[in-house]
Amino acid sequence: MKKILVANRGEIAIRVMKTAQKMGIKTVAIYSTIDRNAPHVRFADEAVCIGEPPSNESYLLGSKIIKVAKELQVDAIHPGYGFLSENADFAEEVEQNNIIFIGPNSDAIRIMGSKLAAKDAVKDYGIPMVPGIDKAITDIDKAKEIGKKIGFPILIKASAGGGGKGMRIVEKESDLESQMKRAISEATSAFGDGSVFIEKYVASPRHIEIQVMADTHGNIIHLFERECSIQRRHQKVVEEAPSSVLTPELRAEMGEAAVKVAQACNYIGAGTVEFLLDENHNFYFLEMNTRLQVEHPVTELITGMDLVELQIRVARGEKLPIAQKDLGIKGHALELRVYAEDPLNDFLPSVGHLDTYVLPEGEGIRVDNGFEEGMDIPIYYDPMLAKLITYGKTREEAIQLMISAIDRYLVAGVETTLAFGKYVFEHEAFRSGAFDTHFVKNYYSPEALKSAKEEEAKIAAMIALKQYMEDQKILRLPIQ
Repeated sequence: MKKILVANRGEIAIRVMKTAQKMGIKTVAIYSTIDRNAPHVRFADEAVCIGEPPSNESYLLGSKIIKVAKELQVDAIHPGYGFLSENADFAEEVEQNNIIFIGPNSDAIRIMGSKLAAKDAVKDYGIPMVPGIDKAITDIDKAKEIGKKIGFPILIKASAGGGGKGMRIVEKESDLESQMKRAISEATSAFGDGSVFIEKYVASPRHIEIQVMADTHGNIIHLFERECSIQRRHQKVVEEAPSSVLTPELRAEMGEAAVKVAQACNYIGAGTVEFLLDENHNFYFLEMNTRLQVEHPVTELITGMDLVELQIRVARGEKLPIAQKDLGIKGHALELRVYAEDPLNDFLPSVGHLDTYVLPEGEGIRVDNGFEEGMDIPIYYDPMLAKLITYGKTREEAIQLMISAIDRYLVAGVETTLAFGKYVFEHEAFRSGAFDTHFVKNYYSPEALKSAKEEEAKIAAMIALKQYMEDQKILRLPIQ
């Protein structure tokens, strides 16, 4: 493998290219017209404009991307995450054109891309499932019958869904009809597939995912868990590894379950098996993400493994260089997704110009970044600017380093989730580990953030005043 095309943009494109460069592999970037001056374009050995700013006119043009890859004699395509990374048709087309797809085969993507097909694939492996039905439903009366059987509250979920779309919590039977119609409509609009299914709503869940890696020689390992319970709009914003609530026994049990899920679909490469953990520490299979995750850096830091390098080695047909018994957890890592969003305005995207953009540096601080000062934030794509990651010997050390790093991460021109991140990391519920996916609902409000910022400003002003008074004393000392 001498040349890889990275079918993505921003921080993940640069992240993949860095590892390829380290391995002596040339890289090709693709870009839309609005991204022509983006850092990932300059970082690559070659770059090709793929189309206009909207993603369906550029980064989602699978056939055009493959055509470019063939013209430039590319050996492999890495899809990153988002865009075409979980598109089975794209993976299949890459395979048919004798180009290596750095990811699972198209069959595995297809199976795990449908929550219902995924549940069906793993049902014979003894993996715990949330009580519910494992087939699509549109009949309201049938849905009411199932709701009564498993007990309210229930959760209506889009089979092809993700990011909270097509998802509705139904507290009582009388709300079921209206909520089901909304879920079907939203799923149809978002995914072109209105299939929904019903399962028991787990009231106080934690979102725990297990990183797996599988080669073409039948070896599958798990690289422990990531805690992803701090979410807004059902989307992750803070992640950490390891979880503060898993015992070694539960960790091993969940790891083994994740490996079985990978076996169920003949998985190859990097994947993530997601579980819900209830208040009694029962875990339930949720879904599998058939790609590299946004939050993979926290796993890299606690295991010392480069997941992109493992992806590339597996795609080249190599055996995994490490066995399960050789893997261990060392230290603690946290990640904050730095979005150009306004946490004081329902986390709505905050597009604009990066007048100031200064990244924190230092031991234990990693920033996977896709922007630089002076750039505009395009409205066409996910508003994530970067990922701020910290690593410490203990969870407490990683938290303190994160708070310090947030203070030194300077952004002007757009609103970001940095202040929200600091609010989370300073909150007692997070620091104690006593939180679940309802953290934002239970503890966060724009008023709470404003209050925290005002208190911080007051303390800073008092410190500045004290320093001023000290300086004045020195200036007034009589000359000896």
